[in-house]
Amino acid sequence: VQVVESGGGLVQPGGSLRLSCAVSGNIVTINDMAWYRRTPGKERELVATIKYAGRTNYADAVKDRFTITRDNDKKMIFLRMDNLKPEDTAVYYCNAATLVGPPGYLSALDAWGQGTQVTVSS
Repeated sequence: VQVVESGGGLVQPGGSLRLSCAVSGNIVTINDMAWYRRTPGKERELVATIKYAGRTNYADAVKDRFTITRDNDKKMIFLRMDNLKPEDTAVYYCNAATLVGPPGYLSALDAWGQGTQVTVSS
């Protein structure tokens, strides 16, 4: 299973970015998907989650500014980030809770991407 994030970059405070995450490989299904972020010296932080059916959940720090969406057919999720703040600067990681394996031998595989850097600075 491969997970690839894209869309990071440098943006001024108050600006917007849209992150994308594509999952590929021999996957039976993908259940929950999520965005996490990490800044140097801090623990990895959950940003937003989205279930297969579309229900979402957000960290308080990003609520009303970030929007997570999902395209199940393309095995992708997106993170629209508006009104960005310097404290949003981090490496953003995509996570996919996948189910893999042949019929009768399914197993859960928690897949992660390499991350994409988001820097909010003037």
